[in-house]
Amino acid sequence: MKRVVVLGAGAIGSTVAMRLALAGHDVTVVARGTRLEALRADGAIVTVTGQRIPVRTSDSIPACDLVIVPVKPWQVEAVVPALKACGAPVMFMFNEWRGVQALRDAIGRERFAWGFPAIVAALRDGKLEAQVVPRALERVQITTIGALHDFRPAWLDGWAKAFSEAGIPTVECSDMEAWLSTHAAVMAPLMAAGVRAQTRLTWSEAKAVVHAWREGVRLVRARGLEVTPASVDGLVRTPAWLLTFALWLAAKFGALSSLADNGAEEPRFLLEAMAREPGAQLAGVQRLLTSDELSSQRGAGHSTKRS
Repeated sequence: MKRVVVLGAGAIGSTVAMRLALAGHDVTVVARGTRLEALRADGAIVTVTGQRIPVRTSDSIPACDLVIVPVKPWQVEAVVPALKACGAPVMFMFNEWRGVQALRDAIGRERFAWGFPAIVAALRDGKLEAQVVPRALERVQITTIGALHDFRPAWLDGWAKAFSEAGIPTVECSDMEAWLSTHAAVMAPLMAAGVRAQTRLTWSEAKAVVHAWREGVRLVRARGLEVTPASVDGLVRTPAWLLTFALWLAAKFGALSSLADNGAEEPRFLLEAMAREPGAQLAGVQRLLTSDELSSQRGAGHSTKRS
């Protein structure tokens, strides 16, 4: 049994906490505001089916074997001081483009790791609705954890197995910076398409997403990173007209709907970070997120990112 703290009780944090608690680990959820009040009132994470999974709650980080941090990338700066002070190993768990090295420097490489959850989840009136991507879909996406290419902390041993045994099939990657950058290059444009598809996604807009995929992969390489996983290379080398048609058709029949659960904020944040790279050409896909009806969107949860 491990003592695990999940810092952030949104949809992904709640799902990870629930699974680990059901597997017998000692789980504490650190939350704030109305979410903390709801968890304390219920004494458990409650699912949309009525299942109740008791977990400890706190507004600060207690002693533990691992702190999991499934927050939004623009929220992480606020929790870094508490993470530095707690002394426990830390596994960040969110989309990122360029901030990985800075967070490792802040926490210390001996305590640092990153994970990305292949989970579709949302909070519906405070109740959790979640689905974990099974191992059978490993070639599409699977929960992935690891450190950076130049240093792997020994404490990471066993965590892929622990997550897998908790019902979150997990593999380890030897360079999470390359993995995350590649993932952002594919998913940020795709999430933008998902948000835009709530109203409509035209052929020219689908074409802009395909251009952004290729541009994103180019930017990954320009940073000196290897495209990871290599299968993404095959995706972006597919004829542009075929990718455009597939994306346009998927939007037309509602297949991108789950990607809109995050709202416009996360893809906008990632695309803005990518657009700051020298020579980046992403204006076409960024325009998908600039209309008035999207400007106030916020995510109901954190959906899986398929690469």
